[in-house]
Amino acid sequence: MKSFLSNVISDVLTNTKNPIHKLTFVLPSQRACVFLKDELIKQLEFATFLPQIISIENYIQEIAEIKQVDTIQLLFEFYSIYKKNTHIDNQDSFDTFSQWASIVLQDFNEIDRHLVDSKDLFTYLRDINRLNNWSPTTEITKNYFAFFEKLHLYYEEFYKYLSLKNIGYQGLIYREAQRNIQSYIDSNQGKKVILVGFNALNKSEESIFQEILQSGIGSVYWDADESYFNSTKETGLFLRKYKNNWTYFHKNPFKWMQNHLKSEEKNIHFIGAPKNVTQLKHVGEILEKSKKHTNTALILADENLLPLALNSLPNNVDKINITMGFPLSEIPFANFFKNIFKLYLNQEKLGVQEKNLFYYKDILNLFNHSYFKKLINTASFDISNQVGKSNRIFLSNKNIEELFENVFSVGYNQVNIFFKKGNSTVEKLIQNCIEICKLYQTIVEGIEKEYVFRFFTVFQQLETLNKTYGHISTLKVLYQFFLQLVQSEKLSFQGEPLEGLQLMGMLETRVIDFETVILTSVNEGVLPASKSENSFIPFDVKKHFGLPTYQEKDAIFSYHFYRLLHRAKNIYLLYNTETDVFGTGEKSRFLTQLEIEREDIHKSIVSPKVITEKKELQIIPKTDSLINKLKELAQKGISPSTLATYVNNPIDFYYQKILKINEVEEVEETVAVNTMGTVIHNTLEDLYKPFINKFLTEEGLNKMLLFSEGLIEKNFKNEYKNGDISRGKNKLIFEVSKKYVDRFLRQELSDVKRGKQIKIIALEETYDATIFIDTVDFPIKLHGNVDRIDEVDGVTRIIDYKTGKVDASQLKMIDFSKMSDDYKYTKALQVMLYSYLYSEEKNIDFSTPFEAGIISFKNLKGGFLKMNFAEGRGKSENNITKEKIDEFLVELKRIITEIFNPEIPFKENPNKAF
Repeated sequence: MKSFLSNVISDVLTNTKNPIHKLTFVLPSQRACVFLKDELIKQLEFATFLPQIISIENYIQEIAEIKQVDTIQLLFEFYSIYKKNTHIDNQDSFDTFSQWASIVLQDFNEIDRHLVDSKDLFTYLRDINRLNNWSPTTEITKNYFAFFEKLHLYYEEFYKYLSLKNIGYQGLIYREAQRNIQSYIDSNQGKKVILVGFNALNKSEESIFQEILQSGIGSVYWDADESYFNSTKETGLFLRKYKNNWTYFHKNPFKWMQNHLKSEEKNIHFIGAPKNVTQLKHVGEILEKSKKHTNTALILADENLLPLALNSLPNNVDKINITMGFPLSEIPFANFFKNIFKLYLNQEKLGVQEKNLFYYKDILNLFNHSYFKKLINTASFDISNQVGKSNRIFLSNKNIEELFENVFSVGYNQVNIFFKKGNSTVEKLIQNCIEICKLYQTIVEGIEKEYVFRFFTVFQQLETLNKTYGHISTLKVLYQFFLQLVQSEKLSFQGEPLEGLQLMGMLETRVIDFETVILTSVNEGVLPASKSENSFIPFDVKKHFGLPTYQEKDAIFSYHFYRLLHRAKNIYLLYNTETDVFGTGEKSRFLTQLEIEREDIHKSIVSPKVITEKKELQIIPKTDSLINKLKELAQKGISPSTLATYVNNPIDFYYQKILKINEVEEVEETVAVNTMGTVIHNTLEDLYKPFINKFLTEEGLNKMLLFSEGLIEKNFKNEYKNGDISRGKNKLIFEVSKKYVDRFLRQELSDVKRGKQIKIIALEETYDATIFIDTVDFPIKLHGNVDRIDEVDGVTRIIDYKTGKVDASQLKMIDFSKMSDDYKYTKALQVMLYSYLYSEEKNIDFSTPFEAGIISFKNLKGGFLKMNFAEGRGKSENNITKEKIDEFLVELKRIITEIFNPEIPFKENPNKAF
């Protein structure tokens, strides 16, 4: 394969009479300059000084003699002009200004690049807005008109201001270069300018190129295909115009129009893949099949896929050159600083800035970050658990010092400054971030030092901008510009640009040819990009003044796409088939066009290779040490909830009761279900205590109704430490708790009014009993805490309160063996165990009626839900007899025997409820 650049160099060396060192090659990109230089060295047969090889942007700056500045600095400069030319009463804050000014600067840039008469355009734009809205009636519309009235003034003043400082945005530099072109030509007589591989030129470039060509000091080489000129296809939109309209080509040949797309054999593959991950994984498979990757390019139409692409490269890719930079925003250190900003932004948002309190989630996000943990002495320190135990939604500096006492290394003092009062100003925060970068320089190693240094320069830039212009007045604005900087700043990869696999963005491919091309994300909305544009200039106005629209941009990407195929032999074009947030799943129109033009295309749809691994159920054998732990548990006592845990999943029983692994305590920002349950239990205990061994009365229940709200509030304060129940979801939960207790008390009052005799026997009583099992050589202690025991019209009742939903079917027990098979019946197991413990404790003879059940606060209409032993639907048998206790004990002992049997391992339950 002979590349385009190779042909250019051959033609130049053959036909150009000028000495090599007096040539100037101008190319579309810096990357293309590297490849041309290599090609020139390969073909030169004698020693000489190299010619000037320069990218178009640098060349234009050289002609204009103006330095280009970045967008961030331009915004600060523009704001100074805006304030000077806007009445103080109508001035936007810098925060608001920056949101629309970046769009205005883009429009200014296009206006100048395309040499549009700014006065005509802004007058035209102003008049259109006057016609469309001729009767402004609101302050908003008046301000809107005022904005368009002043746009041209802003433009002119800003242009003058930048010109005096000899700096500018790209468009200004292009306009000035066009004005200076004759002076440049006059001072470069005897030199030769060679323009290589261009396609879409703006009006400034068109004018400059034509002047250079007409003056005789320049020549131009196009990389074109004959098909571009034999049709109206958008690919050749610009080249057709230059060939037909430029005076230079009336007498000079158009170099070159070649026939690559139809005459040459190509191995073209269209590959559809669901999701971006599958695309990149398949790319890895393509590369893995190739022994060498010289003259191979992996091109990402969507450059955001770079991290995914890097993680998908196979091991046989030993050399790689990455032309795209890695955005600082993708580096973990960026999230570390984002977490610092959120400390203060949320502090302001939540109204706790004056008190210097910090939202606990922001604290956890910062302290759990990997970079923060580099400052901690011990990796085992569990900050989440510590904050959870304190249950503070907002933490003060003192609280933080108490949590982290004796935990930090030398970095503690530098980190602590972020929590001290008065350090949340813009100046202090920038300075503190600079200091923390200096600290990390002494801690990190390798590439992380480069990360830290780049963030150090970001904060230095912010500090310089703020000192110079003073526009960053709030943390919100500071954060906004920090995000812009880390998104635009990129960490460059080091590599050999001429060897191995080339991983590139679409624009980096200009002028360069490859034998194997792998192009990803060839979807509508990506290639070409979507039609949406950020501009204050409407589409029809742009068309009228010759400014580029999405139509021209589509033509640009069409050319880039087809040019890639000119000399390539193996072409893999991948697209996402799925409709998701990354696109519509529609393949690009470029693929459809190519399909019509060629019949030798191989089409396929690939699917991700999902290797399903059969999940083995976890099995824990019972070793001697584990049996000893079980003995300890038997001595301490087994509760109904412990048995319920075992029935649900023996492995959970093993973790919680043997290994003592409990869930991490978390801050209850919203009242948890178990906290609400505890509050209701404690409230009912407080209310009913005076009636132990007494009958309930109407007077007593009415008093309970009066005192219930105060007791609920008191118990919330006891159980929900440092929490706020005065607003939001917590207020609703508090009100629901009040409603539950109120409805329950009124239900009791209704029963008493109807003549029921309700006597409270015990509240929150703990009972225990010891059982012996033949196959277990040690006694087993059982214990349980019963919420309430009462007597209603001579019937003794064991009652368990549940704040969750329980229905009668969960307490219908015909066959006790079901208790160990289904978690649904563990509530029946629980109340039956309470019944057994009570009967043992009180040594009852079952001569009087005895019932057990649940009162569900989410199902109060169901009343007292009793154990039901009757067979058949709609029937009931609620009395607990000695026979029922014995039947229950048989199943209970079977479950306990299984727990303590050394031959039966703990095995994961595949049907566990949670």
